[in-house]
Amino acid sequence: MPTTNSAPSAWLTQEAFDRLQIELTQLSGPGRAEIVSKIEQARQEGDLKENGGYHAAKDEQGKIEARIRQLSEMLRNARVGDAPADDGIVEQGMVIVASIAGDKTTFLLGSREVGAGDLEVYSERSALGTAIMGKKIGDKLDYLAPNGRTIDVEIISAKPYEN
Repeated sequence: MPTTNSAPSAWLTQEAFDRLQIELTQLSGPGRAEIVSKIEQARQEGDLKENGGYHAAKDEQGKIEARIRQLSEMLRNARVGDAPADDGIVEQGMVIVASIAGDKTTFLLGSREVGAGDLEVYSERSALGTAIMGKKIGDKLDYLAPNGRTIDVEIISAKPYEN
């Protein structure tokens, strides 16, 4: 699904998209109303400088608003639906088996929001994700890890994610 801004899109299953949409609806409606009520109740308790309940509620409000912004952005820019083609080319929505610094590793390349169970998830925007996007089975490469080390990678397999 094309986007109208420069934010990169994330691949999500329809199930993950629907789950996140429900979470956004809950946070934007009842979640906001509940935290506003908590803040108002705490405000009525008196001096706000030493009112722990008030400060805790304001912190919670900040976390809810941040999650609402994150979900809104993600859902607005999401690529939803079918997994990518089973063509052996690394892209979002693929389960990758790779030899990373000599260790065989299996992971999903995409959003943690997909809820891939026990499968480790790497973002396509991570150093590793960026390095392997578009590569094919058998490709060997190295990339610069965030810790400054150069790490060797070989793509062993790339299959569409199925939940």
